[in-house]
Amino acid sequence: MEELINKAKVLLEALPWIRQFYDKTIVFKYGGNAMVEEHLKESFAQDIILLKYIGLNPVVVHGGGPQIGQVMEKMGLESRFVQGMRVTDSETMNVVEMVLGGRVNKEIVGNINRLGGRAVGLSGKDGGLITAKKLEMKAVNPDTLTPEIIDIGMVGEVDMINPAIIGSLEESNFIPVIAPIGVGENGETYNINADLVAGRIAGALQAEKLILMTDIEGVKDKEGNLISTIDVRQVPELIDNETITGGMIPKINCCLDAIAEGVQKTHIIDGRMEHACLLEIFTDKGIGTAVARFKND
Repeated sequence: MEELINKAKVLLEALPWIRQFYDKTIVFKYGGNAMVEEHLKESFAQDIILLKYIGLNPVVVHGGGPQIGQVMEKMGLESRFVQGMRVTDSETMNVVEMVLGGRVNKEIVGNINRLGGRAVGLSGKDGGLITAKKLEMKAVNPDTLTPEIIDIGMVGEVDMINPAIIGSLEESNFIPVIAPIGVGENGETYNINADLVAGRIAGALQAEKLILMTDIEGVKDKEGNLISTIDVRQVPELIDNETITGGMIPKINCCLDAIAEGVQKTHIIDGRMEHACLLEIFTDKGIGTAVARFKND
């Protein structure tokens, strides 16, 4: 009986958050180990289904870098990266679109549907969802010490989000699952960083939350302790003193951009933890780092 009572207490702890987020949109960037390990795939799908059934509107944007690398290796193609971005020529773009828009997207949709949800897979090409333009990457030439533009192929950045198709799916009680592929003004296809796509979609939908799932606990201080909350106005100092470094900088910038576009709160969480999404949303403490405007002006 005590075990049953404890289960009831867990539900009651979630009640204020369910009430607060009812009918609100939450955008998830799904990636890392949560997309690789079987028990984490199922855990994520269960979380998303539960959110939908209790009245929230989850939207999933997924990555798939490791899966792209595996297919390219099997095809005898070399994976090359510049500043962490995959060099994407036309042959590589064909693989990216096949893996992200096909295999990976349909696996996520299939997992959600198999466990009782109603998911629909999309890429940015569907319904004009993601209009993109070529990403201009700049670097300093070591010989001349002058800036130059590096061409990394069909890698894009979001130009505009048209959220109409997402709204239609939400109204029909479907869960959108989106591959980060955009279309240019002349119909060309672009490979876009999934974090950036998730942030821009969250802003376009005026989402209540943006949750970035990673393979680390969140932002840590210099002693290695998790920082549970960061006010947006603290970010420049944390970057200057190198508390935030490396690959965490673009994730934090993604959070800042989403907040600037109207997202209420952003989170960086450890997707290696089972039911990480529910723990972040429906518990008092959460599990990762929340980034928002916490301080009063």
